[in-house]
Amino acid sequence: MSLDLAIRMTEIMLGFAFILQSIEHIYVGTKNDRILFSGRLGLSILLLAGLYTPYVCAGLVIITLVQLHRFQGPYNGGSDRMGILVLCALTLTYFLPSGRLQDMAFGYLAMQLILSYFISGWVKMVNPEWRNGQALQDVFAFSVYPVSDAVRGWSQCPRVMLIMSWAVIIFELAFPFLFLTTVTLYIGLAIAAAFHLANACLFGLNRFFWVWLAAYPSLIWLHDRLLGGV
Repeated sequence: MSLDLAIRMTEIMLGFAFILQSIEHIYVGTKNDRILFSGRLGLSILLLAGLYTPYVCAGLVIITLVQLHRFQGPYNGGSDRMGILVLCALTLTYFLPSGRLQDMAFGYLAMQLILSYFISGWVKMVNPEWRNGQALQDVFAFSVYPVSDAVRGWSQCPRVMLIMSWAVIIFELAFPFLFLTTVTLYIGLAIAAAFHLANACLFGLNRFFWVWLAAYPSLIWLHDRLLGGV
């Protein structure tokens, strides 16, 4: 995958993710929030369309700084942090002066994506409640999101929860090794995307899906850059 194609795919998915988030705030937010996120929505549409992209990215960075001040940090945790990371990598890729520096900025995004899965797996691995399946049972039983009784009923199947816990742990810890071949990389990304989609459908964690997918092109590009000679 070429750098230009990877950047364009990232723009499309990040723009779509920001559009969905902005609409959410416009619908339920205060008057000041609606003004702030209306501006973000407009810039996100331009990002999705690929128009004036360097200036759009710079504008989104400014709005992001205002958001961080408004909410005293990334109020929605990991998904907001990943969105900021992807946006900053895109912005640096456009404004850094040389190809090597641009490669480093976009490659940094790919490395952070790898670490996001590996560190998540390591945190689970050292947590005894994840190792024995109790943490996942609690997720299904006590999710604050309005999930169905059938989904909550899975918490009554401790053996299933134990198997699922270890499947998640092993996959996340193994994620860096998926980078070794093209086949394992694409299979791994498909599994990871399915994992985020399942979380969105089962628990309402829809913010993670598009934002994490927006970082996938950087990983595919870096793989081709380092191992494919592109």
